Amino acid sequence: MSDSTPHSSEPAEPSAAAATGPAVGQDEWVARHGEHRVGRGGPLGTIEDRLRRVPWWVWLALFLAAFSLFPLFEQSGYVRLVAFDTVLYMLLALGLNVVVGWGGLLDLGFVAFYGIGAYTYAFLDSNQFGVHLPTIVSVPVVVCVGALIGLMVGLPSRRLSGDYLAIVTLFFLQLFQTLTTNGDSVAGHDITGGPFGILNVDPFSFFGHTLVVANAGVFAVSYLYVALAFFAVVFVALRFVNNSRTGRAWRSLREDSLAAEAMGMPVNRLKLVAFASGAAIAALTGTLFASLTGSVFPLAFYFVLLITVYTMVILGGSGSQAGVVLGALIIGPLLEALRDPNKSRAIFFILLVGGLALAARKSRPVAVAAVGLVVFGFVVHAIAGGMHSSWIAGEHAGGLAGFLAYWVVAPTQLARWVAPVTYVGAIAAVLVVTQLKGIWRLIALVPTLYLCAFVWENVMLAKPEPARYIVLGLILIGLMILRPNGLLGERRVEII
Repeated sequence: MSDSTPHSSEPAEPSAAAATGPAVGQDEWVARHGEHRVGRGGPLGTIEDRLRRVPWWVWLALFLAAFSLFPLFEQSGYVRLVAFDTVLYMLLALGLNVVVGWGGLLDLGFVAFYGIGAYTYAFLDSNQFGVHLPTIVSVPVVVCVGALIGLMVGLPSRRLSGDYLAIVTLFFLQLFQTLTTNGDSVAGHDITGGPFGILNVDPFSFFGHTLVVANAGVFAVSYLYVALAFFAVVFVALRFVNNSRTGRAWRSLREDSLAAEAMGMPVNRLKLVAFASGAAIAALTGTLFASLTGSVFPLAFYFVLLITVYTMVILGGSGSQAGVVLGALIIGPLLEALRDPNKSRAIFFILLVGGLALAARKSRPVAVAAVGLVVFGFVVHAIAGGMHSSWIAGEHAGGLAGFLAYWVVAPTQLARWVAPVTYVGAIAAVLVVTQLKGIWRLIALVPTLYLCAFVWENVMLAKPEPARYIVLGLILIGLMILRPNGLLGERRVEII
């Protein structure tokens, strides 16, 4: 008896569930992780998605080309020097990103490796010990020394994490600063030059050609191109490392070191490699700094620089190479611009108006509060002027002078008690506003922002050094509210 049902050698079509299901040996949630990602909608989301499809090497080539052409359009030696310093920041941010962004290790001694690179180069290419090695020899030696010391620091720290690791690495930074500051008398010998540092450090020289540091006292652009070449090599090398097994292991270590160890990953070895890699990049950057400035001093490697580099990494997006570079491109020039009171004033009020505009888009009451802030300023200014003309006779320099002269109260002579009282009062008012809710927060927001503007105009502009770091903190706080992962930080997959 024959079967009338036709037979076919073609395989059966898979069901819809099988077509969308995971492959053999793959977790179903992991296979569908894209469904759980939070994407940006609207035109901005479309633009962002298309930009992400452009190969990374195209972006790198365009960036290097634009940076290389920058000196052709900017003849100021000061601006060119700021560009060089920005490249140094970019290198330091890349090195710190290896340790913090990829390895997840809270390293507070990172700047010490930057100083070790600078001092080691000074030992090898200056009159301090009478050694003058060729650059192609001294730079690799410095990089190896930095990696070796990073490995030595990582050995006792490999079993530590979080706050404990931060304390140990911070102690290493303090130890470096103490040794360099007091290293002018070690067993009767001058090693580091003490607080006066090491002078007359040799500039870079390649194949008998010495790079000119300055022409008629103006920064020579050749050093900028050398720094860009170093940056390109480091960026490409880290890109390949990030896509390798080591890079994936670092990210696993960052997310959950216990889970990574349970899966058989050599956690301790990964930490050591991260420490050594970050230290090597910092030491390489130190050679650029020492050779350009022609001297090294202990004060150049203090804690403030560490906070600045950390800010760049956090602002751009920890874990993202392009992000930390972007953070350095923003913070580096911004810190220099904030040295000028006029530019500092403009940046502060631009941030104030920009923050209110962003908040007003999501909340109409905030828009009403913004209008109220403008009216409140004019009213207070009129009342102060009516009470005594000296209260509004202070100078308002800069492009905002026409507006500020009728909005912010600026006394001719500020009494001694006004500065500390208003400064502390502004901080207290901000803290109170964060604790209020609803309409009371909006009501308190108006005088609080005006008090901040008064303090900035009358107190902080006279102290540009701390003022610029306050602006930096405000930018960071605002960004963390709007985009917690940073500008280009990786969006983490979260279970909903």
